[in-house]
Amino acid sequence: MDSFVATISKMILGKPIEKLMIKKIIGRENIPSGGFILASNHLSHADWFASGYVCAPKKFTFLAQVDQYKGFKKLWRNIIYWWGQIIPIDRKSDESKKQAMERAVEMLKNGYRVIIYPEGGRAYDGVLREFKSGVGNLYLQTGVPILPAAFSGTREILPPHGKFKLKKIVRINIGKPLDFAKEREIASKLDRHSHAYHGLCADIAKRIEEEVRHLLGEIEN
Repeated sequence: MDSFVATISKMILGKPIEKLMIKKIIGRENIPSGGFILASNHLSHADWFASGYVCAPKKFTFLAQVDQYKGFKKLWRNIIYWWGQIIPIDRKSDESKKQAMERAVEMLKNGYRVIIYPEGGRAYDGVLREFKSGVGNLYLQTGVPILPAAFSGTREILPPHGKFKLKKIVRINIGKPLDFAKEREIASKLDRHSHAYHGLCADIAKRIEEEVRHLLGEIEN
């Protein structure tokens, strides 16, 4: 979302989300003033509201799937994606993944906050899954700090394939920005298609996952 759309989103959705959905938010002071990669767990489509709440009113966007839905749901999704300048990704297409990564890198370099759910999809059982290496690649190509975050309660508001139930139960825990300068220096000397480079991406993703897992444990216990 550009600055105007993000500001409008904050005005329209910010306070209602805070009043009606968010029970507790920890670590608000950890949010950088500029662009960052927001990496969190993914339980529900309601995570979009929580993620947007963290990022607005600065310009932000999502990496989001286009390999599901047909008919009216697909039309509605496409309208939302167009309005919000959301980066589409077909998880079944390597070319789509490449184009989505290039677009995300471009937007981060232009000061956007890019939201990514590194699990690659919603955790239908509510259990945090292994983070995919794409988030590490996104960091290595930009050097933009990664802001880890954990959400709880969103699955109860909008379960996978379930109906929306408005409840003030969402907890958000935001960690300190993560920087992997040493890994980025090493990566700058590697071929981006090499096993060593992909290994660095996977290592970074694992460390982000560990931080999100820690943040999640703090709000679930």
